[in-house]
Amino acid sequence: MTTEVIQNETSAKIAALNDEHRRSMQGYTVTKEIVAMGSAANEVFVGVKDYTDFNEDNDPYGEHDFGSFTVSGVKVFWKMDYYDEALKGWCDPLSPDCHRVLTIMRADEY
Repeated sequence: MTTEVIQNETSAKIAALNDEHRRSMQGYTVTKEIVAMGSAANEVFVGVKDYTDFNEDNDPYGEHDFGSFTVSGVKVFWKMDYYDEALKGWCDPLSPDCHRVLTIMRADEY
């Protein structure tokens, strides 16, 4: 039996907002191990910005809120979190008050 990513209307709206945020590369944070990758870190940023490999394993709800890929032999994760205006608690990702924070890290830091 095959499992398909079923993207409902809400998920599609969240995915569009997440894609827009990710491509803008605003409101992101990186770990010190990503910074320590030196010039390869530039490849990481391009990889996150241009990411399109969403599938049933990494995006089961179709919201485009997680991705992984490899740069220079290092597995990289990125993930999207949703915060309220004070950046202290969760916020509905469709709320106009939602602040998206994109975190980029090595997989071994997760």
